[in-house]
Amino acid sequence: MRKNSANGETPAAEPRLYRVVAERVQQMIQDDRIGPGERLPAERELAARLSVSRASLREALIALELGGVVEVRGGSGVYVCEQPLPADVPETGPGPFEVLAARRMIESEIAAIAAKAATGAAVDAILKAVEQMERHHEDRASNELADRNFHLAIARATGNTALVGVVEYLWNNRGSLWHKLKEHYQTEELRLQTLPDHRKILEAIAAHDPAGARHAMRSHLERVTRTFSRG
Repeated sequence: MRKNSANGETPAAEPRLYRVVAERVQQMIQDDRIGPGERLPAERELAARLSVSRASLREALIALELGGVVEVRGGSGVYVCEQPLPADVPETGPGPFEVLAARRMIESEIAAIAAKAATGAAVDAILKAVEQMERHHEDRASNELADRNFHLAIARATGNTALVGVVEYLWNNRGSLWHKLKEHYQTEELRLQTLPDHRKILEAIAAHDPAGARHAMRSHLERVTRTFSRG
């Protein structure tokens, strides 16, 4: 742990942004006396009132839902649960948009490196994962496993085991906050578009086109971010 050079004390970790926003939402619920079963202001209005992005607000609302404070009802809004507010927002690891931002930066470069270094066997492994995703499109669990295998196969294609570990870390941080966000905001359009996105990444790597692979990976992850954060 890093010590404070001035007094030898370990500095307190910065609170995650979604926790800060979630606490502000809880305070607003109390201040405005929004009772159990009542609806919160619309997302756009709430984000403007709290001066935060829609993405940060969505993370906060999902954290509050996991904590039993609110219920997010698709197409209807966000409602206070029929129970007292808890004292604290549960800690669920990095927020989904933190992970996506890291993935856009890191995995785009990993794809570029893979395009330079990939052997025929490595390209075949990436192709196998793409075909598994296409084959199991309707089976959500198998589709997600194939998605994970796709991104790890690209990392393995670099020949750098440290990069494989980084991708595994990022994937493993798709925790409860991520899965609840995905449940509420993933669209069938995104699921369908992921397939050609992955094909483009594969094609650029197979063609040993680093710039094309970098662009294809970044475009794919930007699409995911837009879908989860847009109104």
